Amino acid sequence: MGQPVMQWQIMSKNPDKTAAFYAKLFDWKINTDNALNYRVVDTGSKRGIGGGIWPAPPEGHGMVTLYVEVDDVARFVEKAKAVGGKIVIPPQKLPDGDEMAVILDPDGLPVGLFKPANQNKGS
Repeated sequence: MGQPVMQWQIMSKNPDKTAAFYAKLFDWKINTDNALNYRVVDTGSKRGIGGGIWPAPPEGHGMVTLYVEVDDVARFVEKAKAVGGKIVIPPQKLPDGDEMAVILDPDGLPVGLFKPANQNKGS
């Protein structure tokens, strides 16, 4: 299967303002019609990967995170810890059934681990 980068996410202290900025700058379309009111970004291109905008937690700061698809989020969290990573958001299931976690690499850069709800076994 490999572990492809599937998505990017901008975390922002003011996600509505951030979404409006990128929409005006790049003509991106922002859609919030989902269970979490997540700001899904449509870049208008078939090239590249999709992404979205999410509020940064009160104690957090703005950042960009890449999400890597894995077949077992908990296993990759444990693997990350074993090779020097730290856990920012432990494995969890989202309302739509997707699973995710966020780790920090040895330089402190965030990397998301993501398993879609509809991920086929063995693909």
